[in-house]
Amino acid sequence: MKSSGNKSSERLSQGAPAVPPKFFALIPANPGIDFVKLSPRMAMLSCALILLGFVSMFLRGGLNYGIDFMGGTLLDVRFSKSTSVADVRAALDRPDLRSVSVQEVGAGGNQFQINGRSAGDETGATVAALKTGLSARFGEGSYEVVRTESVGPKVGQDLWRDATLAVLAATAIMGIYIAVRFDLPVGVGAAVKLVHDVLITLGALSLANLEFDLTTVAALLTVVGFSVNDNVIIFDRIRESRRKNRKENLPTLVNRSINETLSRTVINSGTVVLTTTALFLLGGPVIHSFAFALLVGFVIGTYSSIFVSTPIVLYLEARRRRVS
Repeated sequence: MKSSGNKSSERLSQGAPAVPPKFFALIPANPGIDFVKLSPRMAMLSCALILLGFVSMFLRGGLNYGIDFMGGTLLDVRFSKSTSVADVRAALDRPDLRSVSVQEVGAGGNQFQINGRSAGDETGATVAALKTGLSARFGEGSYEVVRTESVGPKVGQDLWRDATLAVLAATAIMGIYIAVRFDLPVGVGAAVKLVHDVLITLGALSLANLEFDLTTVAALLTVVGFSVNDNVIIFDRIRESRRKNRKENLPTLVNRSINETLSRTVINSGTVVLTTTALFLLGGPVIHSFAFALLVGFVIGTYSSIFVSTPIVLYLEARRRRVS
């Protein structure tokens, strides 16, 4: 009786073709989903999400701006004993302080980040009022100030303007890059998609009432860069398929290209989303806003590559053909 190893050796020695290894397929090579047909419904969903975010920002009076944009003083305080967030907030509920927020740092229950402003927005007065409130509640020597940061209102306004310009510039540059690499309609679709992703991410931050600061702006810029990646993958496949099938109508070709790249898109985005989810759940409250913005942006960026940019390209291409 011959072993299976001997049989494989005999097949190879006789010139038989080797059997290719089989890998686990999360998604079939072409699942046959009609994405083009689903696009109108998804457009309604996108409009609803954007509108919900605007309503939330209107009701809350804007985003929950951090010290970077609103100005104020940050104290990193470590207590000698475990203390609750509620007790720290109660200690700082004073008439000479406003816009006070308290976040626990770490799992020990003895270190907190405190943001606040005094009535005159003066750094020295704010620090004194914060220390007075803590000392009156917990006693002198019960805590130590590990770190102090202050941002003036004028600096906060300048940072807000620069952050807005950075996000707009990144969106415009990415749209121009896609237009040069592919075509003008593709570039327009990419630019609209990026604005869509940023608006929904901002709306999600408002709904979750998470702080919007410079680290969150960095997350938005990361989302803008990541979102273009899926666009490049999909439109590269569309361009290749168009060269091979010039007579095939564009909606069918686009639909098949999205299906063929769906597995790669899901796996690529899925690994990033899993990592970001771990960062959000285990990273601590200090980076919650940053991780949350990344998480929402990556999910929405993957969705919009299929249901936002490609329908816009199809519409612009159809309109260009009618005009010509």
